[in-house]
Amino acid sequence: MASAIDSAGGGDFQALIEYIKYLERRLKELEAERAELRRELRRYKVEIDKYRSTPLIEAILLDLLPDGRAVVKSTAGPNLVVYIASTVDRSKLVPGARVALNQRGSVIVEVLPGREDPYVKAMEVVERPGVTFDDIGGLEEQKRELIEAVILPLTKPELFRELGIEPPKGVLLYGPPGCGKTLLAKAVATTAKATFIRVVASEFVQKYVGEGARIVREVFRMARRKAPAIVFIDELDAIAARRLEVGTSGEREVQRTLMQLLAELDGFDPLDNVKVIAATNRIDILDPAILRPGRFDRLIYVPPPDLKGRYEIFRIHTRKMKIGRDVDFWKLARMTEGATGADIKAIVVEAGYNALRRGSRAVEMQDFINAVQKVLKKRYRPYAEEERESNAAPIHM
Repeated sequence: MASAIDSAGGGDFQALIEYIKYLERRLKELEAERAELRRELRRYKVEIDKYRSTPLIEAILLDLLPDGRAVVKSTAGPNLVVYIASTVDRSKLVPGARVALNQRGSVIVEVLPGREDPYVKAMEVVERPGVTFDDIGGLEEQKRELIEAVILPLTKPELFRELGIEPPKGVLLYGPPGCGKTLLAKAVATTAKATFIRVVASEFVQKYVGEGARIVREVFRMARRKAPAIVFIDELDAIAARRLEVGTSGEREVQRTLMQLLAELDGFDPLDNVKVIAATNRIDILDPAILRPGRFDRLIYVPPPDLKGRYEIFRIHTRKMKIGRDVDFWKLARMTEGATGADIKAIVVEAGYNALRRGSRAVEMQDFINAVQKVLKKRYRPYAEEERESNAAPIHM
């Protein structure tokens, strides 16, 4: 009898079990949905509190008083003597720090992070430039001097402390354009594993009085924060030209910027792990104040490459090119006497275009010879001669 009842009700019992499992799954889903809705509710409450909260006032901390209060300079009014909230980390309260004041009681409720000038922040800052000394042909003596003056003080400062000498603060690279001054600075930053901050000196020249000096201070402050760092100032003659007795208001502003740069180089604040490398094509017009020892201690002349240097530069720029077997780099180096590294790079690119015009997949020696004749003579040819030779063959695709 019992077996008959079990067989008759077995199907309904199994369906009941499945329905209970379904309800359990549905309960878990609803609980998860409720938890998500609660999280969303809390998030909206936080956002509503943000909209309802009163704004804070920015201020600069001037001094800490013995009774635990602080003197601040508020951006909304005069200097104030205020209390400090117990939640504020007092170790961060140093003169000059940016703090936030409660609008109702002017209590310091937060220490703000340091401000970084947006103009300075937009400057080119490269953590690792990626250029090595192997990418620079020739200039062996210049490489050695840079290693001694910049890389060793950053990587092995204990050597200078042991000898009791102070390493150079700055290095000035001068010479004709296109000879590798910027590449040398980038290679130094890569070898020293330092942050590379590149600034064109003309960027320091601003419209309003005091802006140029402020930007100079911000650049060196950022360099100290990212130390070890190398500040590379290109075209230094834009702000460091010889000062005149009489000048316009714009020239006087440039002189103020120069004086701020001089103060950063040998002022009271040490440069620590910050080295300055500058480059110029016109050392003859620089102010004597910036050339004296203690500012730019090393003056390194970067000349046009010699025969061996030109050969190495050809090899460097053709490493990824498919070249013919008849290409003789020593012959090309002899043909390009007086050429700079930039000229040689232009010759290599022009040789590649010559091969494209011929429909060839490899660059032959004649392509390089034609490129040499075009690049090195173009700057001296009359315009009429250029027009006669401008009808070149089209590029074969």
